[in-house]
Formats: sequence, C-alpha cells, structure tokens
Amino acid sequence: MIYKVRIILDASEDIFRDLEIESHTSLEDFHNAITQAFGFLGNEMASFYTCDQEWNQDEEIALFDLSESGSDVRLMNETFLEDIITKNNPKLIYVYDFLSMWTFLIELADIVEKEDGRAYPNVLFSFGELPESPPEKKFEAEKDKDGIDFDDSIDNYDDLDFDENWN
Repeated sequence: MIYKVRIILDASEDIFRDLEIESHTSLEDFHNAITQAFGFLGNEMASFYTCDQEWNQDEEIALFDLSESGSDVRLMNETFLEDIITKNNPKLIYVYDFLSMWTFLIELADIVEKEDGRAYPNVLFSFGELPESPPEKKFEAEKDKDGIDFDDSIDNYDDLDFDENWN
C-alpha cells in the first residue's frame, strides 16, 4: 500500500510537502525522504514521536540509540511506517537537528494502491520555502501545585522574604 502524507513545518507560515511513500518503508528511509523533500543535508540527529490526536508527544523512535544501556530506545531502522501510522492513529511528530529543533507535524491523508511505473517515495506537492533558521518555539510555562510559574524571572530579591545573612 502507498501512504499519502502531509509533512508540515511547525511554524506560523504554511510550509509543507505532500509525499507518497510505501507503507512498509522503515522510518529511517522515511527520515531520508523528509530531509530530501525539505532540502536538508540529512546529517543531523533526528527522532520521530508517536502522538495523540492533539499532537501530544508520546514514544520516541530515534535514528540512533544513545542510551547508556544500549537498548532502551526504539530505532528508526527497526520500525516501519505501517506499524506506527494507521487510519486510527494518523499523526506523527518529526524533529530534525536537536540543536536547531526543526519540528514537523506529519499526518496520513490517504492510503492507496501502488501504481505501476511510479517510483516511491514521491513528492506530490511542495508549498513554501524553508526559512534560514527554524521557527522560534513558545513553550507553556509549567506551574507547581501552588500556582507558581517557574518561567517567571526574579527581578527583585527584596520580595523573597528570607534572611540573606543566614549563616
């Protein structure tokens, strides 16, 4: 079977690629197809993440296992598209270059029969140009049980109510 997927850069501008790829393709080959479709060199670390319908990140599927024990992470070359993306679970997150954090949202659009004479993967449609640098990410600040926002900077130490000469 052939998966038709849309790969969208997580940015305010519309930048995406529509790609046809065989369902039995490894995630490593899918990673290579994505980097080529967006014009990356493909020489940076990357991971896919399973997610729910609201794009909440779940399990990591890494290009390489960098864990100390050597077997804690699911790997791209051992995982196939059809095992991760289904009609009931059509979304995936892809992060390329962990220093720059290029983040892409992947969604299954359709599953069709393979066409004779067509080479896969195949870029069906390309929209928008990749910017020079990845879009800025705005993360929601986490609050503790007392409602304290840990993202707040402390500008005035006089309000902290402690004795600076405590020792």
